[in-house]
Amino acid sequence: MRTEDARAVAEAVARRQGMLTEMAREIWRRPELGLLEFRASERQARALEAEGFSVRRGVGGMATAIRAGWGEGRPVIAMLGEFDALPGLSQTDAPRREALEPGGSGHGCGHNLLGTAALGAALALKDVLAARGLGGTVLYLGCPAEESVDAKAFMAADGAFEDVDVAFYFHPGDATAASLSSCLATATATFTFRGAAAHAAADPERGRSALDAVELMDVGVNYLREHVPPDVRIHYTITDGGGAPNVVPERAASLYFVRAKNRAHVDAAYARVVDCARGAALMTGTEVDVRLVDGLWNILPNEVAARLLAEAMRLIGPVGFDADDRAWARAMAEHLPPGAREEAEARYRALGWSPGEEPDAALLMDESLGVVGRGEVGFYSTDAGDVSWIVPTGFLGVATAPVGTPGHSWQNVAAAGSGVGMKGMLYAAKAMALAGLGFVLEPGRVAEARAEFARATAQSPYRRVVEELVPPPHVPPDAPWRA
Repeated sequence: MRTEDARAVAEAVARRQGMLTEMAREIWRRPELGLLEFRASERQARALEAEGFSVRRGVGGMATAIRAGWGEGRPVIAMLGEFDALPGLSQTDAPRREALEPGGSGHGCGHNLLGTAALGAALALKDVLAARGLGGTVLYLGCPAEESVDAKAFMAADGAFEDVDVAFYFHPGDATAASLSSCLATATATFTFRGAAAHAAADPERGRSALDAVELMDVGVNYLREHVPPDVRIHYTITDGGGAPNVVPERAASLYFVRAKNRAHVDAAYARVVDCARGAALMTGTEVDVRLVDGLWNILPNEVAARLLAEAMRLIGPVGFDADDRAWARAMAEHLPPGAREEAEARYRALGWSPGEEPDAALLMDESLGVVGRGEVGFYSTDAGDVSWIVPTGFLGVATAPVGTPGHSWQNVAAAGSGVGMKGMLYAAKAMALAGLGFVLEPGRVAEARAEFARATAQSPYRRVVEELVPPPHVPPDAPWRA
């Protein structure tokens, strides 16, 4: 890639700056929870159709999942988008706690920026390919409900990633870099025990307590913690413990998460958790229904894609934060958790960040750190991990919030609707589009990325963990989320 390539991509994004910014802000102003992103999905679908993309709605059986394509031939470059919000995080873009709608939802993970940047990248890459008469196919995948279900796995089962050569995924944050880090694989399951009700004082011998079974399972799992690999994390909550103390509970239930650094460790630990449930049922004379409702893969980094993203960011230059942005960030920094900014700044300086001596320069990361995170594992989970085991995937973070801003917080919601967030979103669109162009201009890099991917997955081919999509509790029974 050359400077003129970066300039062409930047101009293509700049032509749509107003449209992209307005789209991101509208999605932010009207947040929608997972599988219910009807306005955001349709707005993006119509914008893509207006740009000549063919759009398929209802991918994977989900009404808000879309697959849009333009062009023909190889390589096939996919941009992954999301647009779901989080409950209870309503916030204005002011650098102080101020709900936009009391009790409402908010984009505490910045998915209004994530999806819009990916869409902008797809449109910009399309423009450059068309202007230069280059072959290749550009895809945009609008992926719902990242915060709640393994939606991308169901999109994959419906052919969303068929023939894709390379995918790109951007996430908002407080740092700008291409990432080689991974995350945690997961299994999520419900355990519903059924016994026999009885009067707890008059004839308890006739009862078979489902709550006893839940508690005995929990005891068994707590003893199990000593005998799992150190990276395994097991969390649970009792979702149904019965109604009245003088009634032996006929029904009780719990919800478990199992996490680890790789799919194999999760699967092994989860199997033992299930054994604890069956043992508890045997001890109490109850029956147990086990339902695996979600399961995510850890991220499989791809170094070829990461290095191409880093090269793209170097050619593009800084994000371009100005004095107004730093003033907003300075006001927000007063509301960050104690020590958060200092800890983050020290961590990034250790990675080579040099913000300079300009006042407040360390509030916002304006330039890329390059490639970071080799061998590291973040304590989060995402269904983008599934994609990375299906096709080579490049991961990118861009600063859309002040250094030290915690995710899933009101501060992050404010940043996602601010000018700082919009500048980071546009920068991410440029970086992904330019990296995609790099793969088109240098097909040898596609072969290298796919060869690296083939080596990494040879012993662990991808398989979908859950066969049936179970909507999260926030989805009403009558909601038209199914395609």
